[in-house]
Amino acid sequence: MLGGADLLAAASRIAPYVVRTPLLRGPVTAAHGTGLLLKAEHLQLGGSFKMRGAANAVLALAADRVVTGSSGNHGIALARIARTLGIPLTVVLAAGATPSKAAAIRALGAETVQVGGGVAEREERARALAAEQGAVLVPSSDHPLVVAGQGTVGLELLAAAPDTETVYVPTGGGGLLAGLCLAAADHPVRVVGVEPALTPRYARSLAAGHPVRLPPCATVADGLRGQSPGTVPYPIIRDRVDELIAVGDAEILAATALLHRLGVDAEPSGAVALAGALRAGRRERAVAIVSGGNTPARLHTLHHSHTSTSASTNVRI
Repeated sequence: MLGGADLLAAASRIAPYVVRTPLLRGPVTAAHGTGLLLKAEHLQLGGSFKMRGAANAVLALAADRVVTGSSGNHGIALARIARTLGIPLTVVLAAGATPSKAAAIRALGAETVQVGGGVAEREERARALAAEQGAVLVPSSDHPLVVAGQGTVGLELLAAAPDTETVYVPTGGGGLLAGLCLAAADHPVRVVGVEPALTPRYARSLAAGHPVRLPPCATVADGLRGQSPGTVPYPIIRDRVDELIAVGDAEILAATALLHRLGVDAEPSGAVALAGALRAGRRERAVAIVSGGNTPARLHTLHHSHTSTSASTNVRI
């Protein structure tokens, strides 16, 4: 069973490959006052928190060939660590994958394969490819090493702001939320998962008492389109999460625009936690995790930098 020791081991293992992201002042609102902070994972190498879990899994498994299924940010993170370590990588994309993220993955040297259907079909194809290639399969969230790596976000957050009362966590496959639950296991902080209203797979699953699978959806939060809870994250979340909140696409876009006005270049998936905090409207010392910043402008810069020079080692994403 995963625990705090696994998170500490992950933090040590990935330290040379990630940065310690800051806490930023969040928007001042009537509900929150000045008590809302932002954990700036959009500033992480690879443009999202996904770098933590990807690096932890690849390093711990000593992988020499990797396959994954990804909506984009996990694939980008794996492509970056694979390029650094000189490891071949194949990323399987679902039908609705963002073209700019697919291009960024290829710009970092990985191969992409696109399938019809949603996340479930993507994961099935990734498992088959890994078996065919004799490669290590590194899922975007449903793996103990990935969850432990994502949990280092929580370790940093609670070390920097130990008096935090609530953490709002964007929730797709559940790797980040499960990691936060582990980091907060012995801490009195409330952990709140925030899901797109179009795909509330964890809320539906917890209500049913078992994992349920939802149909594919087209929420603007493209990184949070998972159809069912992961086998690894589900019991961790079930046993520790305090609340799950669903936010609509209009709320997500409004939160994204608000972050941009603050100079925080978040993508919609990265603004979901803030949307949840704004919906909750609690006056408290809270942190919303800005989980990603791979906006079209950032991805265009990466692709242009890579294609305009063969020396891509200076590209930082």
